[in-house]
Amino acid sequence: MDAKITGENIARLRKKAGFTQAALAQKLNISDKAVSRWENGIGFPEITQIPRIASILGVTTDYLLTGERKGIAVAGHFTTDIVKTIEQFPEVGMLANIVDVTRAVGGCVPNTSIDLAKMDRTLPLTVLGKIGDDDYGRFLTTQFSRYGINCDKITYSTKNPTSFSDVMSQPTGDRTVFHARGANKEFSPDDIDIKSLNAVILHIGYILLLDEFDKPDDEYGTVMARFLHEVQLAGIKTSIDVVSSNTADYKATIIPALKYTDYAIMNEIESSMLTDLNPVREDGNPHIENIKKTMEYMASCGVREKVIIHCKKAGFCLDVKTNTFTCVPSLKLPKELIKGSVGAGDAYCAGCLYGIYNDYDDKHMLEYASAAAACTLFSENSIDGMLPKEQIEKLEKQYDRLDLT
Repeated sequence: MDAKITGENIARLRKKAGFTQAALAQKLNISDKAVSRWENGIGFPEITQIPRIASILGVTTDYLLTGERKGIAVAGHFTTDIVKTIEQFPEVGMLANIVDVTRAVGGCVPNTSIDLAKMDRTLPLTVLGKIGDDDYGRFLTTQFSRYGINCDKITYSTKNPTSFSDVMSQPTGDRTVFHARGANKEFSPDDIDIKSLNAVILHIGYILLLDEFDKPDDEYGTVMARFLHEVQLAGIKTSIDVVSSNTADYKATIIPALKYTDYAIMNEIESSMLTDLNPVREDGNPHIENIKKTMEYMASCGVREKVIIHCKKAGFCLDVKTNTFTCVPSLKLPKELIKGSVGAGDAYCAGCLYGIYNDYDDKHMLEYASAAAACTLFSENSIDGMLPKEQIEKLEKQYDRLDLT
C-alpha cells in the first residue's frame, strides 16, 4: 500500500464529501493532525480504521487505497427457473405427467454475471438486486458464491418472494413459461449505494421489467434515467439491456434512459420499437440499413459511446464517438449441436461487456460476443454452456460465419 496515493485519495474524497479535516477527524475520534499527516503521505491509517474511513467517504476499501475502479457490477432482474419437463402440454382440464424437474438461474443479473465469471475468474464482479429470504433466493446467492461473485449488495424483501418462473418444457424443445415478478418489482435506486460501488461499468437490465425503475420522473423522464445519471456522476460507465414485451411503451420507457447511457445493448426487435423500422428483410436476413438507422437514432438520443444490436444472424456496433459502424455475422453452427437458445442474449451481452472492459476493438468485441452466445446454444439452460475466454476464442475460429448477402 502506498501512503502517498492513499493520502491523495482521502483528501480528494473528503473534499468531494464536503468534510473539513477536522470534521473527518471528529467522525473517526482522532486528531485533525492525523488526517493531515495521511493526506500529505507521511502517515497511514491503522488497518482497523480503513473500513470506517471508506464507509464515511462512501467508497470501497479498495478504491480508498488505490483510487482505481475495477470490475463490472450487474444490477436488475433476478429469477430462479424451475424447469419441468412434461410429456406434452395438456388441453384445458387434462393432466400431463412431469418426467423431470431441474432448477436453474435466470434473468439478467444471474445469467450475465455468471457468464462473465466463467469467462474470466479474475474479473471482479458485483451483483445488485432484490430477492426474498427464501429457498429460491438462497439458491441464487449460492450460485453467485460458487463463481466468486460478490453478492453482499443484494437486498432482501420482507413482502415478496424471490422472483421465479415455472418453465414447462416439452420433448420438442417448446417451452411455456409462468413467471412471478416477486421481489424484482420492489427493486429501486434506494437499494443501491452508488458511492460504495468500485466498478468500471454498471450494467442494468432489464428495462421494461423493473417496475420501480420504469416509473415516470418529472425531470428525467423515468426513474431509470435519473439513476443512470447519478451513476455517471459517480464516475462509473453505464450499460443497459431491455426485455422484449408485447405490451410495454418502448419509446416512453427506453428513450429517456439513452441520454445517460454509455453502452446500449439490445436485440433487433427491442431496438426497432424505438424507430418502427423493420429490422428484417423479406428474405429473413437482417435489414442492415434499417438497423444502422435505428442505431444512429439511439445515438442521437444521447448514448455516449456504443450502441450494440444483436440478432440471430449478426451483431452490430455503432461507435458514437467515431461514427464507425461494424457488422459481424454469427457463426455457422451445425444444427445437430444446438440444444436451446435460453440465455443467448445475456451471453452476447456478457461478451460485449467483457470486450469493452478489456478494450477490444469493435470487430473483435462482436466476434467474441457471438462466440460467447454460441456457447449457450450447446446447452439446454442459460449458463452451463459458457466456457473460459481461451476456449471461447478457440470456438470462434472453429466455424465459418454466415453469409448475409
